[in-house]
Amino acid sequence: MSGWSYAGEPVALGSAGVTLVEGSSFCVCESSGDVRDGTPQGVFFQDTRIISRWTVTLDGSPVETLAAISDEPWRATFLGRGAPRHGRLESTLLLRRERYIGQGMREDLVLENLAGEPAAVRIDVVCDADFADLFEVKESRVPPRPRPGLEVLNGSLELVRTYVSRGSRRGVLITSDDAVASSGGLTFDVVIPPRDKWVGCVQVVPIVDERTLSPRFPTDQPLAESGAARRAKAWRKQVPVVDTPDPGLARTLERTQVDLGALRIVDPEQPDSEVVAAGAPWFMTLFGRDSLLTSYMALPLDQNLALGTLRTLARLQGERDDPTSEEEPGRILHEVRFGAEPALALGGGNVYYGTVDATPLFVVLLGELRRWGLEPSQVEQLMPHAERALTWIRERGDRDGDGFVEYQRATDRGLANQGWKDSWDGITFADGTIARGPIALCEVQGYTYAAYLARAHFAWEAGDDDTFRLWADRAEQLKESFNDRFWLPDRGWFALALDGAKQPVDSLASNMGHCLWSGIIDEDKAPAVAERLLSPEMFSGWGVRTLASTMGAYNPLSYHNGSVWPHDNALIACGLMRYGLVEEAQRISIALLEAADEFGGRLPELFCGFDRAAFGRPVPFPTSCSPQAWASATPVHLLRTLLRFDPWVPHGQAWLAPALPAGFPDLTLRNLPLAGSRVTLQLRDGRVASIDGLPGGIEIIPEPRPISSSVHKTSRAG
Repeated sequence: MSGWSYAGEPVALGSAGVTLVEGSSFCVCESSGDVRDGTPQGVFFQDTRIISRWTVTLDGSPVETLAAISDEPWRATFLGRGAPRHGRLESTLLLRRERYIGQGMREDLVLENLAGEPAAVRIDVVCDADFADLFEVKESRVPPRPRPGLEVLNGSLELVRTYVSRGSRRGVLITSDDAVASSGGLTFDVVIPPRDKWVGCVQVVPIVDERTLSPRFPTDQPLAESGAARRAKAWRKQVPVVDTPDPGLARTLERTQVDLGALRIVDPEQPDSEVVAAGAPWFMTLFGRDSLLTSYMALPLDQNLALGTLRTLARLQGERDDPTSEEEPGRILHEVRFGAEPALALGGGNVYYGTVDATPLFVVLLGELRRWGLEPSQVEQLMPHAERALTWIRERGDRDGDGFVEYQRATDRGLANQGWKDSWDGITFADGTIARGPIALCEVQGYTYAAYLARAHFAWEAGDDDTFRLWADRAEQLKESFNDRFWLPDRGWFALALDGAKQPVDSLASNMGHCLWSGIIDEDKAPAVAERLLSPEMFSGWGVRTLASTMGAYNPLSYHNGSVWPHDNALIACGLMRYGLVEEAQRISIALLEAADEFGGRLPELFCGFDRAAFGRPVPFPTSCSPQAWASATPVHLLRTLLRFDPWVPHGQAWLAPALPAGFPDLTLRNLPLAGSRVTLQLRDGRVASIDGLPGGIEIIPEPRPISSSVHKTSRAG
């Protein structure tokens, strides 16, 4: 068993064409709607595959695929036609499969007879369930295990299969009112009048331990009143709406809103706390880093996602020392899993803590949420967790007392690399040599710097001068040390990391762009960083590559060594804009928005790093998650960057100084949540035409927020 040490890309999905997601359920299937046995496809619930095979045939023959239509992340229509019948040259049967995902699956079968005489048809739904854990599926290591046959109950009405492991029972109940059930599936024998249709329905409901869950889409309830539909409608009602004459931009921003809504999951211990899952299909669970960064980037949409993420991560914050799960007091988790095979998670549990960046990002997000107007009472509830996180940073994260935060896995079952580039080969020298730990990543020092500043700002608000100066001084000291140790003057860029021997890992990589975002880079070095990030070696035309094409480990087809990640670019663009490098920020932002348009409005987790001139459109990465949380939030963050919108509600200020590229379309932003109010912003010809609904006491400052305003060491002014 590899445990958490697997850190390559997930398996490819073969000919899978559609991913559907809602809450902790998702489906990966062919464009026909079929789920093929022996592939990574299936219907999953709480990290367990409850359907591993699902095919529909007409009179024993496969259905020819016509189209797959998905207007919502949780539903799809699959159109197909049957084989020609009884000597006819053309098909006269049209099959429509309406699939709804949520706490299992519902599939409506609509078979239309287009001929002028009755049609007698046998419809077979062949199904199976292997109850494989998500880790087994995504790592292509589903072991052979005896499969209990599907059990027929209540005559012809129900099929049940259960699987018991380590005291945890997983099952699936497959029901239909009109079918004949057998161990292989369901059969419908129907006669359809001429020019008429037949409708059948199959429900797939998970069984967890001894409890059979309720269908999310009951047949006696209109689909518009289903939980998934109501949840999606409520989400759309509360998030901002952008009106623009540019159809591509409008489609991208609408897709962002829809996908982020579908990726929300609920903390079972705190039902009022919604968090964002990392992405479909393999990461429909809470991730520390991913969920924190996504909710940060999505703040203009909904600040409740950030609050729910912080509360849930606080509830699961490390309490003890456990090398197998890498739990440590104060540490913020890497990943939560809920599968039936707890042994697949380290320590026989379902939480793994092996990440170096989630802990400082927890404090950073709390600080940013306060800037957006989070109530002081809610901050106070989370401050003890922020204090414990800061203690972990200084006592456990800084392993050798040099002021930098490092990582090294506690056992050979942990993740070898514990930053966002967590592939086994994600951190390399310029010649391609893999760096050895403990490793201090450049961006993690930036996150830590921002966490120290956030703590200083909280002290400022509390009127605590001594604590303010303490954390402001620590931030300044870290910044000075970082610019001294990580800067490579002969190269003109920052080292990717310091290795275990404290030698600079000298690759030209995208990570240093995050250091612009956090503000840890000295202002005199920022232009050189921008020049490197936008060089032909780094910038593909669609975005900044993770690794320069001149580096020894470069591969545009790799997961972390030459591909383009949208969230990476969103943070880089924001950082460039923060340092006043407007044209560079605009160039990256427009490239990503154009890439989104090429992908139909939905940016994937990553795409290949080939140059734009080579193929003319971005090349998809075969195992990329889509929808994926921080990729979905990227267009929102890019728009905020171009607007240069930075609220600081406790100070009664909001910086707003649009830096839109020439030709950028006009837009109206409605329903922007800010400190309990809803703001409407109109932009015409790149300028603010009107702003309404601001919270009382907020002054708009029509200029970009300067870097130097972040903190003052010697006073509480600012």
